[in-house]
Amino acid sequence: MTAPVRVLVCDDQELIRTGIATIVDAQPDLEVVGECGDGCTAVDLAVRLRPDVVVMDVRMPVLDGIEATRRLAGAGVTQPTKILVVTTFNLDEYVYEALRAGASGFLLKDAPPAQLLHGIRTVATGAALLAPEVTRQLVGRYAARIRPVKGTPDDVPLTPRELEVLRLIADGLSNSEIAATLVISHETVKTYVSRILTKLQLRDRVQAVVYAYRQGLVA
Repeated sequence: MTAPVRVLVCDDQELIRTGIATIVDAQPDLEVVGECGDGCTAVDLAVRLRPDVVVMDVRMPVLDGIEATRRLAGAGVTQPTKILVVTTFNLDEYVYEALRAGASGFLLKDAPPAQLLHGIRTVATGAALLAPEVTRQLVGRYAARIRPVKGTPDDVPLTPRELEVLRLIADGLSNSEIAATLVISHETVKTYVSRILTKLQLRDRVQAVVYAYRQGLVA
């Protein structure tokens, strides 16, 4: 039997934290190994317990979720922790900074339980998770903060087709949606995505979205 995915739940609101933990623990393939209500404790527990996935709130006391994410999954971390950010889009202005800090994806707090569980399982496999319905709004709203002062699309070492795929990724499209848009096979899209990540030395689709906006590839 495959060992269950070990999950650490971090949220300063006890009701939400308990709700998430209850939903997760009810799944035979998932296991809650710890809970906490602030970012500092989240870092300590993650280092000590080594969960497969940390479900991380953004706004927490002592240490916020962004800095906690950076310490657990940011550049230079030897054994980065997989982090799924859960947030309230209308309130958390810096959620995208959490993705830049190394989070593997994000979901809204009002997402249905099935979507939360899917998100945890997806991130646990090493894949990235973006909520397509809010990706464009979220990134577009804060694009100015992450776009560099210099550099042009001409600096991007991708073919025209790869650039096209990257722009669609940045728009929050899934591989299947990209395949339908470009009228190519799903496997071909996967090949393009793999090439893009390799050429740009990016970890996952989340980083690809950040890269696209920083390079001014998406309006």
